[in-house]
Parts: sequence; structure tokens; C-alpha cells
Amino acid sequence: MSSSARRTRIERGADQAPERGEIERRSAAATELQALLVFALGPHRFALPAASVREIVRAVAISALPGAPEVVEGVVNYRGRIVPVADPRCRFGLDRVPLQPDQHFVVAVAGSRWVALRVDRALELRQVLMDTVEWNPGSIAPSRYVAGVARLPDGLLVIHDLEQFLSLDEAARVDRAISALAVSRTAGPES
Repeated sequence: MSSSARRTRIERGADQAPERGEIERRSAAATELQALLVFALGPHRFALPAASVREIVRAVAISALPGAPEVVEGVVNYRGRIVPVADPRCRFGLDRVPLQPDQHFVVAVAGSRWVALRVDRALELRQVLMDTVEWNPGSIAPSRYVAGVARLPDGLLVIHDLEQFLSLDEAARVDRAISALAVSRTAGPES
């Protein structure tokens, strides 16, 4: 009997076996996989759900975006779309580093918003068993930006919550700044 099944029996009472549905849910979680894109920020490894990632591209020069929140470094033109570039280091309390040509942009979608995360490098696409992930771990600061933590043989992997990356106020500031940028570009120089 596994330790989790033994714990369940103890919690329910030694005379009560786990319910069949509970055993089936555990079995499904033990075999269900989550695809994650693993990336590095300095010596630290983080991940995003692969379903939200559209592409990984080499870092390019970033255009300034006046009025954007601190976490947004500016914008890039991604296949004709103006996409804000965000620095996840700000969210995880890591020191900022200057843009380097060997860095990557992870272009991803969070809801209806496209964003490019500037990372040191994209490492791998990894399949992780769902039962190795602790979702919504409140013990990790800043947990608001963490969807979960995977316990893997080669260490812990912090899974970034892209949906929570920008607060509502920050998202509104980005939208206003991009709108103002678009207006200034279409107005052109005054004659």
C-alpha cells in the first residue's frame, strides 16, 4: 500500500478503505502529463505551460514604451503585431540584466494579450507528470506569479502564471501606452 493510500486510510479511519473514485483520480493524475517550456533566468529555472507559448525567438532591440509599468521594458514588432516585452526577473525579485543578443523572447499568449518574456535562454520542452506539481503553492513568494512548483529528479521547477503576470492596472497602462504609441506613429511629424 502506498504512503498516500495509507495516509488516506488513517485520515478516514483504519476500517474504511479509499473510495473507488478517489483511487481512479489518483491513478489518472499519476499518468497525466503537462507540457512545459523550461527557461533560464540566470542560474534559476522557470517554466510556462507550453500551450500558451507561440514561438521562441532571438532577442532583438526593444523600442521604448513611455507610460508602461516597470515590468514592461518596451515593445517589439512581432510579425506585424506590437507586442510588449516583459522582464520576469522583476516579478521574482532577481536583478535586472542588460539585453544581450544571445537571450530569447518567449512569445506567449495570456488570455487575449500577447507578450514577449525576455529570458536568458529557452532550455527545453518538458513533459511533467501532473502528480509531481504542487499547484498554487502559497508558501512561495511572490506566489501571485507562481502557478505551481514541479518536484523533479533534477530539482524544483517554478511554473510561471502568465495570466497573473500583469495586474489589471498594469494591463490598462500597457494598453494606454500602446494606443498612444500607435497614435503618435500614425500622426507622423507635423509640417
